[in-house]
Amino acid sequence: MVARDAGSREHGPELRSLPSVEELAASLELPHAVAVAAAREAIAARRDALLADDPPAGWDAHADALARARAGEAPHLRGVINATGVIVHTNLGRAPLPAAAVDAIAAAASGYSNLEYDLDAGARGSRHAHVEGLLRELTGAEAAMAVNNCASAVLLAAAALAAGRELIVSRGQLVEIGGSFRVPDVVAQSGARLVEVGTTNRTRLADYERAIGPEAGAVMRAHQSNFRTVGFVEEVEIEQLCGLGVPVIDDVGSGALAERLPELADEPPVRRSVAAGAAIVCFSGDKLLGGPQAGLMVGTRDAIERCRTHPLARALRIDKLSLAALEATLRLYRDPARALREVPVLRMLAAGEDELRRRAEAMRERIDGADVIRAAAKVGGGALPLLELEGPVCAVDPGDHGADELARRLRAYEPPVIGRVRDGWLVLDPRTMSDDEARQAAAAVAAALAG
Repeated sequence: MVARDAGSREHGPELRSLPSVEELAASLELPHAVAVAAAREAIAARRDALLADDPPAGWDAHADALARARAGEAPHLRGVINATGVIVHTNLGRAPLPAAAVDAIAAAASGYSNLEYDLDAGARGSRHAHVEGLLRELTGAEAAMAVNNCASAVLLAAAALAAGRELIVSRGQLVEIGGSFRVPDVVAQSGARLVEVGTTNRTRLADYERAIGPEAGAVMRAHQSNFRTVGFVEEVEIEQLCGLGVPVIDDVGSGALAERLPELADEPPVRRSVAAGAAIVCFSGDKLLGGPQAGLMVGTRDAIERCRTHPLARALRIDKLSLAALEATLRLYRDPARALREVPVLRMLAAGEDELRRRAEAMRERIDGADVIRAAAKVGGGALPLLELEGPVCAVDPGDHGADELARRLRAYEPPVIGRVRDGWLVLDPRTMSDDEARQAAAAVAAALAG
């Protein structure tokens, strides 16, 4: 209160001379609602600064309000340059889409489509038909469908197979899947009664066998996507679980469909779970599959039909733009070599030393005081937590600015550049950038260093 009173006395004439909202808005020559909002915000900010006795000099009401209006009209969801080296970066939108998927989204968004219309029959159709054949072909499953994300897929599977009954899960697989959402909480919403077996580090086949009774609806296996338990551990293989005589829901997480990619060796193959006889296998459409956010469900004809006709299926259904992108991405996987070339996530995983060094050197040449060092990139997105992808990166000495201030300036650039700080240096990892993005990042850094 003392500061406010002091500011009021010191800057009383300026406070009284502030323009009215309507007067300032009229000078902007913008749509009325936009102009009024910007004028109100500019005047309020100036008033607060005067009352706090900390007003910036040379305030121009018109320029301030106009800048605020322009900022307010700019998209809030914006593209950024990911220089972090985290390939499936959850905060930055996870998987960048293949060009074919982007084209498919544009085509689906620009007009009408046969989303739920059977062109052969001239009657209502199913949106699942657009990807079911591809999913069956790629996984060997009898049936398939897609929902809006993998947590939804697990929820729907549990509800369809075990609502009102028991769902048996190993204690070591009761994981938190990100954003503070946990498998037990998701299962609870399905109406199934969770039965925990084994311990956090060791669960045996006999533990499941003892738990299975007349109330058992299904057994669920959840892949430890975002962590690993090592040492004195034991878990039951999917083939053994499928031999227990009750339906198995297998949440394999990140959706590793690619072939001949050593970096994916630690991810459970979808085809293996299908071949083992799992009733429903759930996995992500983004993350390691490299497509749009989606939850993919493949399995037996009866189990998938129960999911398809469950009331939750309507609430969790995938939208047409994601469906278009998913179909285009899955088509790439019909040719494994083409998928490695055209799916950005796979291309980044497999990027070679020469490509990375060339890109890192190109950035170093454009930035004073930069150097090329070695550092480890990560997959991210809760996948392959132990995998480190070592390679050349461009390390920038921030000088007197400091790494945090340099990073802040880069976030204010257009497009924003997001790097990572290591030992007081700003690191730009070429693995998660194209050649053009690396040039833009280097230009942004050079400008930020120059002030």
